[in-house]
Amino acid sequence: MGKQNKKVNKIKTLAVSGGKGGVGKSTIACLLANKFLREGKKIVFVDCDVECPNDYLLLGKKLKKPVEKIFAEFPRLIEKKCKKCGLCVKTCRNNAIFQPPKNYPIFIRDLCSGCGACWTVCPNKAIKPRKEEIGKIYLNKISNLKSQISKPHLKSQNLKFWLITGVAKAGLEETGPVVAQVKKFALKLAKRVKADVVLFDTAPGTHCPVISALLDCDLVYAVTEPTPMGAYDLNLILDLCEKLKIPTKIILNQADLGKKQKIEKIAKKYKLKIEKEIPYSKKLVEAYSRGELLNITGLV
Repeated sequence: MGKQNKKVNKIKTLAVSGGKGGVGKSTIACLLANKFLREGKKIVFVDCDVECPNDYLLLGKKLKKPVEKIFAEFPRLIEKKCKKCGLCVKTCRNNAIFQPPKNYPIFIRDLCSGCGACWTVCPNKAIKPRKEEIGKIYLNKISNLKSQISKPHLKSQNLKFWLITGVAKAGLEETGPVVAQVKKFALKLAKRVKADVVLFDTAPGTHCPVISALLDCDLVYAVTEPTPMGAYDLNLILDLCEKLKIPTKIILNQADLGKKQKIEKIAKKYKLKIEKEIPYSKKLVEAYSRGELLNITGLV
């Protein structure tokens, strides 16, 4: 007998990002998630803006009991074992260890990423890892769209929507590890429930937490607005995606309120086109203010 080809249903991993905050990135992410749900797809929607998550608010949900706590390990010095050799200081790439002359090293918590290099290289075993909670993961299962579905022939059990919200501990300087754990949790859940799409809503900017969310995604939607700041930050996020070698599409929000030519110029630079233009909509603003973006259709 010949070999039978089994169809592998690959989970699509998408991200919504944008260098500038306030361009409607989270709004567009919610509308995309809504669109996939109404098409009958199983979607895992992940809020990776762990310092200020708001997708649950835009979808009219609440964060209740966390399903998982996120921990990291940070160094703790055992002075009686320390020989003040300074090897830990030389090894730390984040410059998170300061050692005055002839004194014990001092760990600067806000700069430490918890990589473990210091306690690994210490020849005297004078540095031990200390476990500390750095964030939480919340899970909402959304299945209340039965009366709003545009395809009534689809069975409600096929319309599944998991919202994952990552929340970093207040005051945490380096949130990249939190994003990485939230992403790991989301991909594991998506595999278990056989999701069709995992959609990551990143933080604004191009720093480490954004990079953590974007890595290994199949496609990035870069959201911008027709303003000088929108064009400037679009250039930054497109440059980042180019470096990460991730295909990117541009979504222009509030497209009729500014000069689209600025955005077209940046798009041309990266050999892209504006994939979707979304005009200003009072209906959308009202739904946004009420946390009812699940009720909006047809914009993306």
